[in-house]
Amino acid sequence: MDAWVWWLIAAGGLGIPLVLTAMPEFGMVAVGSVAAALTDALGGGLVLQTVVFAAVSVALIAAVRPMANRSRRRPPELVSGVEALKGRQAVVLERVDGASGRIKLAGEVWSARALDTDQAYEPGQQVDVVDIDGATAVVM
Repeated sequence: MDAWVWWLIAAGGLGIPLVLTAMPEFGMVAVGSVAAALTDALGGGLVLQTVVFAAVSVALIAAVRPMANRSRRRPPELVSGVEALKGRQAVVLERVDGASGRIKLAGEVWSARALDTDQAYEPGQQVDVVDIDGATAVVM
């Protein structure tokens, strides 16, 4: 069997852990194997195939991995729905205790309850929204 076939078998073999583990490094090494197979098809010797395999694999890992790490560390740019309300401040409209109450949050009137059941907030006080439980804001 020609060497290029072995390189393609190696590329396919590296594709399996890529799919199973979602680690892009396996894909980059698989691309290096395909480059080595092309080198053999163009008449390059075993040493040149190995050098092309190593160079392409290392170059891809060195170029793509830092970009992937940067994008993974970046927080989501758009928060919407009830997630956007968490952490915001609201004004108490009706007394808020551990069971019930009303607040004005983002221009809307919400039912609310205190996070600490022993705590109560009087009308006019500012509170922080900790969570949204159904249609009820949990405040402190």
